[in-house]
Amino acid sequence: MANLGEMFGASSAATFFDLPEAGWTALDADIVLFGAAGATPYPSVGFYCAGGPQAIRAAGLAYGAAFAHHHFDLGGPVLPPGVRAVDAGDLDQDPADPAANRGRIRAATEAILAAHAVPILVGGDDSLPIPLLQGLAALGRPLTILQIDAHIDWRDEVGGEALGLSSTMRRASEMAHVAGIVQVGQRGLGSARPGDVVDALAWGVTFVPAREVATTGLARAIAAIPEGADVVLCLDVDALDPGIMPAVIGRTAGGLTYWQVMELIEGVAARARIAAFDMVEFMPERDIDGQGALLAAQLLAGVTGIIARQRG
Repeated sequence: MANLGEMFGASSAATFFDLPEAGWTALDADIVLFGAAGATPYPSVGFYCAGGPQAIRAAGLAYGAAFAHHHFDLGGPVLPPGVRAVDAGDLDQDPADPAANRGRIRAATEAILAAHAVPILVGGDDSLPIPLLQGLAALGRPLTILQIDAHIDWRDEVGGEALGLSSTMRRASEMAHVAGIVQVGQRGLGSARPGDVVDALAWGVTFVPAREVATTGLARAIAAIPEGADVVLCLDVDALDPGIMPAVIGRTAGGLTYWQVMELIEGVAARARIAAFDMVEFMPERDIDGQGALLAAQLLAGVTGIIARQRG
């Protein structure tokens, strides 16, 4: 059956949106996208989002030949004239060697920063942001994290593992270069205990739950980002409502819409500099007719365009 990619003449899903491939020894771009299957897995689930980057690449095939066309959500092409984005491929990750996995993500992040580019990491499970954030210490400036997620990820450990997907924001709070954390989209039941919420609030987290977004909008979330800050965007796709994003391990009604996520990121970009972006928790086995992969690709293109406008 023909698809939009074939209609427009896209060639393959070898890279995100048919962007040029890049090697790690010669990064020459404003934005560098790369993938990773995981970092620190829990033994019970392993790399359960391992196929995420490949699925999103395949879904973005329709964008490949049309990437220079007018993008109506952005008001112009995804990449303005003079802004270059490349795909550095997927890192080699091994569920049996989490320390090496984390080291590769940190090193990749540092290499991208050394090339004066913005890293975009596509996963893979939600343990990926920990080494990404560690690598961003090389930026040499305080960071504010905007986490968009159905869960708060403030567990100190799960089954003895302190660097897994339920602990990302607690570990981030312990990093000297992290100056603030804003978390948007929490809803329903998750792994957080009452004490985890107390700890997060005591540290200084600003929570903007999904119910507040639905009833009063995003103004408080955007205003919580300091003017002129360097911001890391951490998007867990389960922040989106399962009606539009079924490809997650824990579907919970009441999530954000595409437009709410785009409005939030655009609002933040108007106030602050986006230093990095990660998209995690896309689980291909849970997708329905490719719907979630298409949405992930659409959001990835949109956020890439927002970052490109800052670089331009």
